[in-house]
Amino acid sequence: MNAVDPPGSISAGGPIAPAVSFAEQHGQPPWLIIPPAAALLFFFLVPLALVLAVSFASRGTYGGVDWSLTLSNYSSILDPLYLRIFWRSLWIATVTTVVCLVLGFPLAYLIARAPKPWQGVLLFLVIIPFWTNFLIRTYAWMFILRTEGLLNTALMGLGIIDQPLTLLFTDTAVLIGLVYGYLPFMVLPLYAALERMDPSVIEAAWDLYASPRSVFTRVVLPLSKPGIVAGCLLVFMPTVGAYVTPDLLGGAKTMMIGNLIQHQYLGVRDWPFGSALSFVLMGGVLLAVFYYLRAGSSRSFG
Repeated sequence: MNAVDPPGSISAGGPIAPAVSFAEQHGQPPWLIIPPAAALLFFFLVPLALVLAVSFASRGTYGGVDWSLTLSNYSSILDPLYLRIFWRSLWIATVTTVVCLVLGFPLAYLIARAPKPWQGVLLFLVIIPFWTNFLIRTYAWMFILRTEGLLNTALMGLGIIDQPLTLLFTDTAVLIGLVYGYLPFMVLPLYAALERMDPSVIEAAWDLYASPRSVFTRVVLPLSKPGIVAGCLLVFMPTVGAYVTPDLLGGAKTMMIGNLIQHQYLGVRDWPFGSALSFVLMGGVLLAVFYYLRAGSSRSFG
């Protein structure tokens, strides 16, 4: 062979692979990645870096940012008051995710096993609340849960209770609002996973005399695991930092981390501490997500 072999020629050591990139092999010029990379850099990384820099600054005398670097913003988060707010946020988000999974799995299974013409109708009923603004739907729950609201009026009219229940401005009201708002985010990925499930697999389990519990835990759950993981992530991540629902349905009695961050930015104008809270929340959520994905990929149900 010549001293310089052309791409794809045969040499003494075997064929030489052409030195082209994946994009060039598939007919895609490499410069196509520049616009999305620039948008990601400008709209995500730059603001994120700015918030990170502010988190190490100090609060000005009258608010704002004093660029004297300090770690006190992060050490202040260890205050028991703020730790309780973090714990309440994690607890409410976890309970919301579990309740959405318990309610959403049977609903998704029902839709996936319904006749094809009815599946579209049932999915339409699941997503129809998105046609109304989330804030308006939250206000509607305030009218339902208040002392003179629809729920208390109906219960008293039926003779179930003698005096109105205290539902509004409690953790229970926040949980109800979050479950109502994010239940479709659990149902849709579960439906996508269950709809692809081959019914003959379940029939084979019945033919092998498997018990209903075994069919569910050893066949249905493992096959629906991708939908469960996706649904739990889609519910947990927004609920742990929820702001509107705890603010309206929980009031001052139920403060979550999202409300605390908003209070630091707009209330006391402590932007550095609010930035530190935001980064700690983001880091905690990312660690939880990575752990959940890693554990979900290495374990199976049953």
